[in-house]
Amino acid sequence: MSLKLAIPRRLEERLREESEKAGVSVEEIALEALYKGLGEELDPSERAEAYKGLSEKYLTEADTFSGKRDYAQASEKLWGSAALMVKAVAAKRGIIQLCHKARSRAERA
Repeated sequence: MSLKLAIPRRLEERLREESEKAGVSVEEIALEALYKGLGEELDPSERAEAYKGLSEKYLTEADTFSGKRDYAQASEKLWGSAALMVKAVAAKRGIIQLCHKARSRAERA
């Protein structure tokens, strides 16, 4: 399922800030916030499915950028797609995946 939302610019900026802090995509931050706000938890198979869907979205975007000869953006999307597919496999196996920044903070604690 795909859903598009129109959100206030302030909220979009906040999502982007949190995304950069966590080192994950805006979509991942938004999905986590939505689940938390609804009092729901993502089970491993749902998390894997969400990551897979985002990976496929980025792969499609990479193809579009490549067709426009914007190879820098295409490579960014390919990198994101690959990272999300790794997360999907890890989630399916029940492995909690921390981003690099979160892992660094956890190691210092």
